[in-house]
Amino acid sequence: MTRTTVHLAVYDTFADWETGHTTAHLAKNGYTVRTVGAGPEPVTTMGGMRVLPDLTLDELRPEDSALLILTGAELWDSGDELAPFARRARAFLDAGVPVAAICGATAGLAREGLLDDRAHTSAVSFYLAATGYGGGERYVDADAVTDGGLLVTAGPTEPVAFAREVFGLLGVYEPKKLDAWYRLFHDSDVSAFEVLQG
Repeated sequence: MTRTTVHLAVYDTFADWETGHTTAHLAKNGYTVRTVGAGPEPVTTMGGMRVLPDLTLDELRPEDSALLILTGAELWDSGDELAPFARRARAFLDAGVPVAAICGATAGLAREGLLDDRAHTSAVSFYLAATGYGGGERYVDADAVTDGGLLVTAGPTEPVAFAREVFGLLGVYEPKKLDAWYRLFHDSDVSAFEVLQG
């Protein structure tokens, strides 16, 4: 059976704009997006929206998911409150289920040791270096990076490139349409619209 459920981690201060393209277009293409919180209580995004998690982190199992998405949040840089999400990302990767992390979530993965042996990117290299992680030599200065078909990373200014990598990893669009999708939403190239409609 093909897994078509994608899990989006939600926690207080999560950067709600970073995954808007990703989740919207996954939903348009037959995926179900379910939110995952540390507990069942509502969380408040950086934009002030309240989100009620569909399930808790303890209930989340890699075998029930096509992908785990981790967004940035102020909490990634202010303590260990979000460390359980990075540990769950480890369980996903160990099980061969992809993880996509953007912005501050990349620092959480770095602290967990998940970027030490994988190609990755983030806001800037010295942001991750401040975590004390051992993967500095694997840092790639790019808008978004996919390593081994399992891990997508991107910096905070690249939500469209992040979505592009997720769609490529999951096979949401064939390559020609994926390129057109990126040109339309990143470059405002209206000629790409015809390719998407074809």
